[in-house]
Amino acid sequence: MTSFKIGQRLIGPDAPPFIIAEMSGNHNQSLEVALRIVEAAAKAGAHALKLQTYTADTMTLDLDEGEFFIRDPGSLWAGSSLYALYEKAHTPWEWHAPIFARARELGMLAFSTPFDETAVDFLESLDVPAYKIASFENTDLPLIRRVAATGKPLIISTGMASVAELDESVRAARAAGCRDLVLLKCTSTYPASPENSHVRTIPHLRELFGCQVGLSDHSMGVGVAVAAVALGATVVEKHFTLDRAEGGVDSSFSLEPAELASLVVETERAWQALGQVHYGVTEAERKSLVYRRSLYVTRDMAVGETFSADNLRAIRPGLGLAPRHLDAVLGRNARQALKRGTPLDWSLVE
Repeated sequence: MTSFKIGQRLIGPDAPPFIIAEMSGNHNQSLEVALRIVEAAAKAGAHALKLQTYTADTMTLDLDEGEFFIRDPGSLWAGSSLYALYEKAHTPWEWHAPIFARARELGMLAFSTPFDETAVDFLESLDVPAYKIASFENTDLPLIRRVAATGKPLIISTGMASVAELDESVRAARAAGCRDLVLLKCTSTYPASPENSHVRTIPHLRELFGCQVGLSDHSMGVGVAVAAVALGATVVEKHFTLDRAEGGVDSSFSLEPAELASLVVETERAWQALGQVHYGVTEAERKSLVYRRSLYVTRDMAVGETFSADNLRAIRPGLGLAPRHLDAVLGRNARQALKRGTPLDWSLVE
């Protein structure tokens, strides 16, 4: 569970959550739009931009029938063949270099999800700093071994995977050379719902596999991600678009720029709020001690007069004896004449 770096960015509990903006196919086959997405992600404060590297031919067969055609009426992509969907969604490989260069110019890391070995070879030629394995590929052990063999940090989404499948994938990655691993809790529905996100799995993943953990989140808003950080997530990935109304294969469950900026701010606040197990006064609270209640003389008293409920009360501010001493003082006498508004001290009590 040791921390490590992707580029110069620390990944681990001692750093703010690592926020990845996933472009996917939201560029709508326009390089200009893709570069605007990069710029908007950087402006929103994302730490990394991620692409997906494949072609329709590396993903499936060009068939419009049977299982190669999406008929599920509940799917965002119903009425399309798999081939047509991937043709529409893929990021042309010749775009990768200018997209990565623009991200680096703006201070973001940039990497990708490869979907086969040819994509890994291509991304290696661009010297990416890390790799991501998508949920649908988390049982593709040959692909995981190929990526792990690069020796670069590896992020694996866990959508749909059983514990046994994850164990097999993690063992394959580590045996092939992966030293720096992140597992992302992921729900492979588009969009995902908060009640189907099960972020309590995050600390369990960390315990089972002894690695950094995070969230790949397809839900709307930032609430699920904030909850994940509270449970120990050190990485958060969200799909990102300039404007959901402009469409795109993943736009309906992607964050817009203001939402991504909110994600960056609120997940860092959640991380800051974790702190340590702590009781008692913090340095920041020390000045507030004066606003506690304490024992004060509430009317003028003569020397030798007995303290009673008529002349002694626990009130603010907190400059007198603590209220817990009230019973010990009642019935005893004043050593000297006392004015109304005097904070009680043991030196004033006989």
